[in-house]
Amino acid sequence: MKIDLKTLPDDVNLLKKLIFQQASQIDNLLETIRLDKANRFAASSEKSPDQVELFDEAEAIDECIEPVVEDEIQGNEPTPSTPSKNNRGRKALPAHLPREERVIELPESERTCSCGCVKTEMGEESSERLEIIPAKLNVIRTIRKKYACRQCEGGVQVAPKPSELLPKSNASASALAYIITSKYQDGLPLHRLSTIFTRYDIDLPRQTLSNWVLNTANQLNPLVDVFQRHILQGNVIFIDETTVQVLNEKDKKAESKSYMWVQKGGPPDQPAVLFHYNPSRSSKVPLCLLEGFEGAIMSDGYPGYNAVARESGVTHLVCMAHLRRKFVEANKAVPARKKGQGVNRAQYMVNLLKKLYAIESKCQAMSIEERFEYRQAHAVPVIETIKAWLDKTSPNVTPKSKLGIALNYALTYWDRATRYVENGEWPIDNNAAENAIRPFVIGRKNWLFSHSVRGAESSALLYSLIETAKLNGHEPYEYLSWLFNEFPKGNKSPEELMPWLVNPEEIKHS
Repeated sequence: MKIDLKTLPDDVNLLKKLIFQQASQIDNLLETIRLDKANRFAASSEKSPDQVELFDEAEAIDECIEPVVEDEIQGNEPTPSTPSKNNRGRKALPAHLPREERVIELPESERTCSCGCVKTEMGEESSERLEIIPAKLNVIRTIRKKYACRQCEGGVQVAPKPSELLPKSNASASALAYIITSKYQDGLPLHRLSTIFTRYDIDLPRQTLSNWVLNTANQLNPLVDVFQRHILQGNVIFIDETTVQVLNEKDKKAESKSYMWVQKGGPPDQPAVLFHYNPSRSSKVPLCLLEGFEGAIMSDGYPGYNAVARESGVTHLVCMAHLRRKFVEANKAVPARKKGQGVNRAQYMVNLLKKLYAIESKCQAMSIEERFEYRQAHAVPVIETIKAWLDKTSPNVTPKSKLGIALNYALTYWDRATRYVENGEWPIDNNAAENAIRPFVIGRKNWLFSHSVRGAESSALLYSLIETAKLNGHEPYEYLSWLFNEFPKGNKSPEELMPWLVNPEEIKHS
């Protein structure tokens, strides 16, 4: 770096200050480079490769903080087990798959022994291989009989039309279920599906498939209100949002960002996921989505949720996993030479937070009351230890460094991130919402954008159906096929068609 000596200040203190500022900028840039390299080339796991035993290492870095987790928590972190003899080899193919036996006999010429005796069958050896039969396409030809009276010639009566979700198309319920499952569960863009159908000599242009999807979602639109009411019935709602690009949107450029919001809630034994499209990320959106809700909301640190938190009867929890992720990134940005000199401060914090997750793993199967007592006895002391360390460390760290950013984030949201210990029903993180939104994010990498607002809203409803079906034990294609057959009949209310009220076994045998 070339420095113009004429521009340097004459005052030594000012010169020292300038050098310190430039050194800090260089350190921050180097941290950014190391983090970028780690994210691009290193293993994706957040576990440090040089990490030693989880629960002893954390205390070793700071002697002024005493260990507070009891010995019984020490073994909660899962460790790789040596595979037993019985677990080796390939996994058996599922028992429910149909079997076709192909018997191979010994040739007649080889069934006679060299001594002249006929060999006796002593047993058999068997093996199984998976056979895949490409998709089978059928055409359902519906024939409606006509009747008339030959005596009075009063007119012709035709058998009634069957109930169809899209009566003016030639798509059956199973075809619609296949297309929608392929796009929203498997992430296949419609133009690829069109190509697949072409291989079977079926001409289904992308535009035709798109119209089917849009019209299907439009027919099912009454289900949205059912989803929203059901989610508000639970005591905890997980909420998150991610970007989506809509090309043709009023008063917005094609390259601008819009948002897909996701909520997961409802009674614990009847979970539901609801996707909601909105061009805005303002606090008005969650205020509208959660209107009338009383309970706990779990989110990340996005300030847009603060308005909901101020509503009467609402408790705002902040995701501990997001807080931990900041320290994981700070640890990735540490120079390799320093990682070999003992445990750094970022790694120390990661290890302490892992203690909290080990405690959660231990009490996961407990009742709400038991979980509350267990957290009070084991998690609270760890939380107090972490808070003391944060207060002590923060003043001694450069604010703009990765560790400084992580410390500032932790101190800003610490009270909300640790409130989960006040109620055994409250979660430690927002992973439930992130898991629910992941299929959308994966699909977005393939189909990239929505052409219209209608398309984005249709995607929101169909993602809601698929993800809720999965949470309630359904195979998505089977549930959608059943739903698309039952909904147009009008025999059941929208509430009765919801995945949480339908037994998966009944669908399989219907």
